[in-house]
Amino acid sequence: MDSDPLPSVAAAAGDATADQTPPRRAVCHSGCGRPSSVCLCPYLPPSPLPTSTAVVILHHPHAVRRNPLSTLPLLARSLSNLRLIPGRRLLPSSAPLIARSPSSPVLLLFPSPDAADLASWCRSTPPAARANPTLLLLDGTWKQAKEMHAASLPFLSSFVVPVSLPVDCGVDGDSMFESELVVRKEPYKGCMSTMEAVARALRLLEPEGSGAEIEQAMVEVLQAMVAFQAKHVQHRPMKPRVKMRKKKDIKKEEGMNGMPDWCG
Repeated sequence: MDSDPLPSVAAAAGDATADQTPPRRAVCHSGCGRPSSVCLCPYLPPSPLPTSTAVVILHHPHAVRRNPLSTLPLLARSLSNLRLIPGRRLLPSSAPLIARSPSSPVLLLFPSPDAADLASWCRSTPPAARANPTLLLLDGTWKQAKEMHAASLPFLSSFVVPVSLPVDCGVDGDSMFESELVVRKEPYKGCMSTMEAVARALRLLEPEGSGAEIEQAMVEVLQAMVAFQAKHVQHRPMKPRVKMRKKKDIKKEEGMNGMPDWCG
């Protein structure tokens, strides 16, 4: 019996299996790190933008790894005076990472009840008292950011100036189909991505003239990202979401079912 055909058949089967393996998506490894089909390198600044404001971002360990829509990688390629710190809170051991001096305030940008409006703070603070500031942000989901804020306050409260950008908790936030800057549905009006928050803050903090230019350059990158994402979502088949019923509604229905017929 001729046994030669057997290896040939196995090899052919192996070749067929290899041919059926879907190719991996090409990725822009030397630039933005995104899939080549949605590469943002043409929209990024030719070189990271220099700023007199030091931007420090404490980002949740899951902020980049589990969130493909994170704007942190784009921020890192847009600004030169930027430091990213992974973690869930800031401690006294973090002090060397945050530059402090009497003439260089540390501003914690977070919508806490005691936070001053950043624009108002800039108007009321003399330029000499706010030169070369440090802008500190917390990056994660809103739940994570609140937890990071509470955990970091014992260390930060002694020296940071709490500031915020306007947020209206009484109005629902926009989605990417309602705003060209919203990466995903925001919980409240005024909520924004970390990249947009940094851009809006730098417009106010940087010396007159340069702040607007830096903001515009960062906004253009964000607009391109949102446009790519909106186009992807529009062409993706969406499965209907199962409506979740609240326990109180279920109990109410059960109570109605147990009533006599005359109760209507």
